[in-house]
Amino acid sequence: MMTFREGVSDDDCPRCPTLIHEMPFISTISIGLGLAFIFAVIAHRLRLPLIAGYLLAGIVIGPFTPGFVADQDMAGQLAELGVILLMFGVGLKFSLSDLVAVRSVVIVGAIGRILVVTLISLGLALLFGWSVGVGLIFGLALSVTSTVVLLRTLQDAGLMGSEPARIAVGWMIVEDLVMIFALVLIPPLAGLLGAGQAPMPPLGFGAGGMGTMIATTCAKVATFVAIMLIIGRRAIPAILHYAALTGQRELFRLAVLALALGVAFLSAEIFGVSFALGAFFAGMVMARSTLSAQATKDVLPLRDAFAVLFFVSVGMLFNPAIIWQMPAALVATLAIIVGLKTIVAYLTVRAFGYADEVARTIAVALAQIGEFSFLLLTMAARQGIVPENMRDLVVAGALFSILVNPALFYWLGKTRQPEQSPAA
Repeated sequence: MMTFREGVSDDDCPRCPTLIHEMPFISTISIGLGLAFIFAVIAHRLRLPLIAGYLLAGIVIGPFTPGFVADQDMAGQLAELGVILLMFGVGLKFSLSDLVAVRSVVIVGAIGRILVVTLISLGLALLFGWSVGVGLIFGLALSVTSTVVLLRTLQDAGLMGSEPARIAVGWMIVEDLVMIFALVLIPPLAGLLGAGQAPMPPLGFGAGGMGTMIATTCAKVATFVAIMLIIGRRAIPAILHYAALTGQRELFRLAVLALALGVAFLSAEIFGVSFALGAFFAGMVMARSTLSAQATKDVLPLRDAFAVLFFVSVGMLFNPAIIWQMPAALVATLAIIVGLKTIVAYLTVRAFGYADEVARTIAVALAQIGEFSFLLLTMAARQGIVPENMRDLVVAGALFSILVNPALFYWLGKTRQPEQSPAA
């Protein structure tokens, strides 16, 4: 539940605290969006990205500043809705043929960059005095791209639907799949990663074996994709057309939201796939319908509102003390996120024959961290693997990279779609 910092009591505001405690959902949305609007207006007047205002709103209502403290779990769930709706919207504009066309560069690029960033981050973690297990979690958290920031950046730059956007989104999907496997493996490998006396699972394919867990995860993901491509590609457009034939616009909108959220929820609950990936496939299948354009239009208002709450929730996690407690470590973390990740992505895309402009756009778009980073930290924290200062470093890196990313795009001047295709 929401609380107040020391020095603020219920007697100071007899009515407000009661409403805040009794209605955390309404309070979180009202106060979060209200402050986000105020600070976003200020950011706009100062010619800063609106995201800066959203993040500042989160810091103000977070647990590390005086006054009102919002329920972080509630804010996180609301932010997850934004991620679902964003990925659903991307799926509506993304075809399977687009993903297949860029499969080589995104598979090699995503997996290769995860390996490079994780190894470099592991070396940095050892310098900080952390264990190998902590270093591996640290590296994985820094290697993955934020869905919300990537899509928001591409949309603001007018690049959605372009060649760089197709590659960047495909790259992000491969990273998400890798992170799904990482989340599955963290609990059984907790002992090896440094979680006290947690037992190690056997390496084989017997009951509870590591090989069995990996094979099960692969089977679940493959089954989900097969169901969506075989059954979903017929059922989802049919449901949408039936809702449209009723002549009730309200019913059509409800069908769109029910399908987006329903598929995302069931994909996570039954198949262990992330909400974001499930929503993406729901949108991609719905794109086969002639009503996909209307579906996109109906989702936009909710998508934008909940995307704002995502940035507010990130701001709530930020502990300013990390800036003066570990300044060198923070600079090194940012160097990996913004510098190393950009360089690796740029060199990979260029190695596959794409133009310099395309490579720069993709490299900058992928130079931040977000949702999966926090999921990895949460999972590792439950297992007693990661120290608190490492969590604060990752959150600080996420916040600063989210602020820097739009500025880098502005510096590149990306306002039009690059035309060049890969050589040969």
